[in-house]
Amino acid sequence: MDFNSIDLSITLPDLWQQDAVRHIQNGEDVVVDAPTGAGKTYIFELLVESRKLNGQLIYTVPTRALANDKLLEWREKGWNVGIATGDIAENLDAPILVATLETQKARLLNREKPRLIVIDEYQMISDPSRGVNYEMVVAIASEKTQLLLLSGSVQNPQDIVKWLKRIGRKAALVSHKDRPVPQEQLHLDGLPDRAPKSIFGYWPRYIYRALMADLDPILIFAPHRKDSERIARQIAASLPEDDPLELSPEQRRLTGDSLAKLLKVRVAYHHSGLSYKQRAGVIEPLAKAGQLRVVVATTGLGAGINFSMRSVIVAERDYRQQDQVSQVRADELLQMFGRAGRRGLDDRGYVLVLPNKPKLEDAAPIQLRRSPQIDWPSFLSHMYQAQQRKSDPKKTALKLAASLFAKTPLSLGFESETASLHLEVESGSTQTQPQKSVPTANASSREKNTVIEILNSKDDWERRKGPYSVPLERTLSRYREKWKPSYQVAASFADFSFGTTCKITEGKLRFYGKEWIVAHFPKESDRHRLFLAKRYRKDLRAKLHKIEGKPISVPKMINLEDLDSHLRHTIPIVTNGGALHEIVERNGGIVARIDMRSVEIMSRKDSHGLYLLNAPEREVTSAYENFSLKDHSLASKSSQFAAPSKIWQQLGLVDTDGYPTRRGVIFSFFNHGEGLAVAAALEDKDYPIEQLIWDLANLRTGHRFDELGDLGSRLSYVCRETFGSVTHSGYLRRGLPEEYGEGGSELVYNTAKESKWKHKVIGGEISAGDVERVILEWKSVLRQIANAPEFPWDRWMELQFQIREKIHLAQRGQNLLDLPTLTSRQRSRKPIPFRVKRQNYQ
Repeated sequence: MDFNSIDLSITLPDLWQQDAVRHIQNGEDVVVDAPTGAGKTYIFELLVESRKLNGQLIYTVPTRALANDKLLEWREKGWNVGIATGDIAENLDAPILVATLETQKARLLNREKPRLIVIDEYQMISDPSRGVNYEMVVAIASEKTQLLLLSGSVQNPQDIVKWLKRIGRKAALVSHKDRPVPQEQLHLDGLPDRAPKSIFGYWPRYIYRALMADLDPILIFAPHRKDSERIARQIAASLPEDDPLELSPEQRRLTGDSLAKLLKVRVAYHHSGLSYKQRAGVIEPLAKAGQLRVVVATTGLGAGINFSMRSVIVAERDYRQQDQVSQVRADELLQMFGRAGRRGLDDRGYVLVLPNKPKLEDAAPIQLRRSPQIDWPSFLSHMYQAQQRKSDPKKTALKLAASLFAKTPLSLGFESETASLHLEVESGSTQTQPQKSVPTANASSREKNTVIEILNSKDDWERRKGPYSVPLERTLSRYREKWKPSYQVAASFADFSFGTTCKITEGKLRFYGKEWIVAHFPKESDRHRLFLAKRYRKDLRAKLHKIEGKPISVPKMINLEDLDSHLRHTIPIVTNGGALHEIVERNGGIVARIDMRSVEIMSRKDSHGLYLLNAPEREVTSAYENFSLKDHSLASKSSQFAAPSKIWQQLGLVDTDGYPTRRGVIFSFFNHGEGLAVAAALEDKDYPIEQLIWDLANLRTGHRFDELGDLGSRLSYVCRETFGSVTHSGYLRRGLPEEYGEGGSELVYNTAKESKWKHKVIGGEISAGDVERVILEWKSVLRQIANAPEFPWDRWMELQFQIREKIHLAQRGQNLLDLPTLTSRQRSRKPIPFRVKRQNYQ
């Protein structure tokens, strides 16, 4: 291998990095499995510097923020780099292009053949929403386009290599398990508590311990925006201003007085409610330069943070994502904890653990499997192209289905003259089998399937899924014909074999738990020694045996003063996650009252993402039927069992012969359900194009602005008139695209007209970052339509023409990439260690 053109005096490539470069230069695809911070991106930089690859090199990332960050970083190297993120499209023909992945899928569908595509964080294949796009990019990439897949949180990367080989590509796996900065887990309770009495509160005292132990800078992941701001303010209020951070006038203007006050004591919060310039122009550069002692970020932005710190704390696993409460997966925890330890600055990174909070053992790579969804627009795009070539669109669709990362047999549901292809990625081989046809409505008999259904959280019957192991506090139980949190329903505890159900009070919150006799006093008058209960000792021995793999003895007796510490350690082990709430003495025995909310329990997950405990079930026989969407109730109940081809017919995307309709072609130009809304609006000839352009802002607005558009837009009315109230995961929710939200069109219209109305929504649940996001997403939709393929329909051509005119004539706004620079003092002078300052102060 020739590294003559690379300046190795700066950074010497590790052997595994050189190995990856060698495979790429030999014409192979490469799957890289290496920890966060190990230097996966450096492989791409070596390829660029070597100048051995002729053609465009594309580096894709999951978020706009990461794309912008890479653009700035590589332009500072003097590289000719372009960017494509939907809202920004600049220098697209540059030899190096950094982009969000979805922008490149359209190019591949149009049969473009870049030299190399890097898919950073390829574990996104399992993402419920975006996974279909990641999977499709791999499946449709030309054999002349090499692939470099990067991740540090995948348990089965070898299955990706098998998949690549199965679809005819040459591929190699490069693994590297060692972290460049080793990590150590520390329990904050184990650190000396040296905080003066003037510092009080949960977070201030714990962070004071960490700062005195020289463990900063510290990155804290909090579940919600309000939590991140609250924690940051509490910490900042407790720290002295004896080493203030001086901001430049431009930095202070961007942050505002409130955030600037926190930054002065080297504390900040970081969430999507902040503007891009606040995050990428002030907070992140200061964090990278080591100027901040504590940054509190939301868990939802965990994958979008491009900086590391010496220590990491994850406060909670639950977080809010739009209007849903989600839980941080084990692989996401792995990425978050992976931010602990800065290469070249720290000898060791620290995972700091709080009582009953996420710890390093909770983090693990993900067992990668494809999303259950199918990328409808890409299938229809391929079918339309086949139609243009006078080929069979059904066979084209089945060939594409054969290229997917399918874990279970995948059927599109076409008629019997075309055989379906069954795939199993785990075997690494393709199995081709004829599939029974899905009969039409006029068939004399129907194919019937017996399935188990559950009553979901919206009181609709749906196919049973799971079971899934989740904490009890994340589940719902049925009580008096309503769904309630399981920890507030006594019947939820019936399946636990130990103890009795009891009520627990914690502040104003009341919930159920378990009482368990764990010890009793001896008959003699000795009140300092206790006998541990036989059942408790038996269960503890069994659990320890399972964990350690060998018999573990448990003492019969324990000192009274040691009981509390003993139970706090063992109760979570015996109960699979329970926590000791309190100890009470009753009838000569010691009773442990146990908070069971964190106990792992098996449950069913419904289509709304909620976990249900002991949900009512029924066994039904379903049949594929061809029915009209005008029967809204039938559509919403039965369509979940229909094959994709039948759903496409019901939505008017293909005809009975499998040929895409005009509506289907327009839909194929988009991702997710946005194309359905655009097609429906264009079919309404009385819908003015100019009004539609503003209403397109609603497509990705989400729930935050709903109250601002409470009357409803014409776009939502047209969608529901066209598609009824059907729900198809990933595309429609009650007749509207899943990310649809009212109020976006009013916001962008008034902003464009320079109205002061927009300032009225700043505050509460809506902030400057939310407003900025709506405008950026609207611009992204407009650019997507402007750059979409031509199609001979006067309404579509008029829409494209007006949008292109609007983009061309619009004045160039503030450049998001024009960020303030750090001052010379911020770049050169490091903060005085907190421990030193405190010792001098005290």
